[in-house]
Amino acid sequence: MARYRDALPQLAHRPFLTDTGLETTLIFHDGYELPHFAAVTLLQEETGRERLDRYFLEHAQVAAQSGVGFILESATWRASSDWGNLLGYTPDALAEANRVAIQQLVHLRSQLGGDEGDVVVSGCIGPRGDGYDGTARMDAQQSRDYH
Repeated sequence: MARYRDALPQLAHRPFLTDTGLETTLIFHDGYELPHFAAVTLLQEETGRERLDRYFLEHAQVAAQSGVGFILESATWRASSDWGNLLGYTPDALAEANRVAIQQLVHLRSQLGGDEGDVVVSGCIGPRGDGYDGTARMDAQQSRDYH
């Protein structure tokens, strides 16, 4: 599980791509209505999970065709406790959503084949509040306690 904790492949002086903006794509290109900009809600339905799979696979294919690595970043930008409360998640349901998001990416990585170091699974941790409003900033200890 923690195979790359001290030696992340994307820090090995070779290029890696990541996706182009999950929530923005889902809202403005696909017409999804994401409550509170939260793509994590798509994990609740099979059609949502399928759309996430297609989104990530499209980007991973570009990376593979370009001969670079790819970072699969989970759909959990809004899957923290404050946002989870707004979205109606219990703490247990929110923890499960985070687990499901990572399991989905681990499964996708196994489907892509190739060297595991070419595709990195990354758990996305978004801001506590509005990422564009710096008034709710936390120091390092507050962040550790919150997340």
